[in-house]
Amino acid sequence: MTQDGARHKRNTSRRQVLVAGGAAIAVAGTGGVLATNALAGEETPVEVKGSKPSAGETCYRLNTEAIEGPYYIDADKIRTDVTEDKEGVPLTLVIKVIDAETCKPVRNAAVDIWHCDALGIYSGYESMGSALPPGMSPDNPPASGDLHLEPTDNERYLRGTLRTDHAGKVRFTSIFPGWYEGRAAHIHTKVHTDGTWTKGGYEGGRTCHTGQLYFEEKAVLAVAEVKPYSTSTVDRVTLTEDTVYDDSGATGGLLTLRYDKKRIAKGVTASITVGVDPEATNDGDIPLSPPSASPSA
Repeated sequence: MTQDGARHKRNTSRRQVLVAGGAAIAVAGTGGVLATNALAGEETPVEVKGSKPSAGETCYRLNTEAIEGPYYIDADKIRTDVTEDKEGVPLTLVIKVIDAETCKPVRNAAVDIWHCDALGIYSGYESMGSALPPGMSPDNPPASGDLHLEPTDNERYLRGTLRTDHAGKVRFTSIFPGWYEGRAAHIHTKVHTDGTWTKGGYEGGRTCHTGQLYFEEKAVLAVAEVKPYSTSTVDRVTLTEDTVYDDSGATGGLLTLRYDKKRIAKGVTASITVGVDPEATNDGDIPLSPPSASPSA
């Protein structure tokens, strides 16, 4: 697969996000909700108030860094509601960003999300459908996480950026993502720090975290019965089969979900606390495992 060596590297020295008109916060209705999640390998976090923890003391783990994937676009709109006209199960996504060493909220950071629609298609890359990029397959992965492809269209649904508040939180309104060849249902995310918020958006700073967020199998199975997900002809990969997810529970990006399993079409609320090193640089261009255990795109 051809790589654009001059793709401005998401330009951690200068990053600009386009500002969209203010979008109203639309919280998905969940009816009688059911709190669920199989947090494999997750340790119960212990909040440490006040001063910095002593040597060897940990309140949260650093969240797993993941490949960026081929479909990131560095110019997303600042908005809460990223749905546009896409159909699917309503999703409210709450991400809290904390310093994994001090447990304190990371304020004024820029958080990006992007994911495919109910049928596995990414905005900006509609011509590729729900298949992997040309020349790639689960058995023929790239050598590294540097997979970026230039957009093929001007669509930007299911993408957005928000500023973390005083509690380190952002809240997005979207739809439950579908799935595509070789991957379980997931959401991509990035956290940017040390930049400057301007009238034009967010500039400069660094990408301190690139991750992927996942959904428990029970929820995906329930969503798969709802249109338009039920019309998908793509073979679905389960969470345990996914070769990017590292099976570490919330540390690896597994979301905590709230929904009514009998009425999941009403909506799902997903949340996660992401532990980062605000001074690190993790742009998603990471070495991958040998082909026998490699993640797909």
